[in-house]
Amino acid sequence: MYDVGTIDFAVYEDSDEFLGIANATMPDKNSKVVSMSGAGIGGDVEVPVPGHYDAMSLTLNFRTYTERAAKLREHRRHNIELRAAQQNEDPVTGVLNVSSVKHVLVVVPKSASGGTLAPAASAEVGIGFSVRYWATFINGIKVDEIDQLNRIDIINGIDYNEPVRKALGK
Repeated sequence: MYDVGTIDFAVYEDSDEFLGIANATMPDKNSKVVSMSGAGIGGDVEVPVPGHYDAMSLTLNFRTYTERAAKLREHRRHNIELRAAQQNEDPVTGVLNVSSVKHVLVVVPKSASGGTLAPAASAEVGIGFSVRYWATFINGIKVDEIDQLNRIDIINGIDYNEPVRKALGK
């Protein structure tokens, strides 16, 4: 199966309120690392620590500043869903397929850009968020989940923080 690209996506809050036309800059998943060095090691070795990530950020850029965009600036947790339709192609049969990808994020606003004002142009109003939770579903199946506050780190169905929670008595 060849992945062709995103056909379209939509932004929702609380699973049902369509928030408008936007572009999204998704968070980066950067693991925290411990550097090892010493006798028997030829230099420094970085070791990623399971379940520990640098702070994650999401940015939504809206075409204009609307009441719905203003609502996202409220100082509280927001439950955001980014629902995408992605196109793939079977290289043998040539059949085009559409797969569903849904990103569920719990975010808190941390920055806002007023965008630009120009005749016959999009304003590109940006809102930046601190990400508290992020799960990704492909065709309804959860493939990733990061919940730093509850020590959950699921990658492709494996919770790498389960033994950590168990060792801590949680």
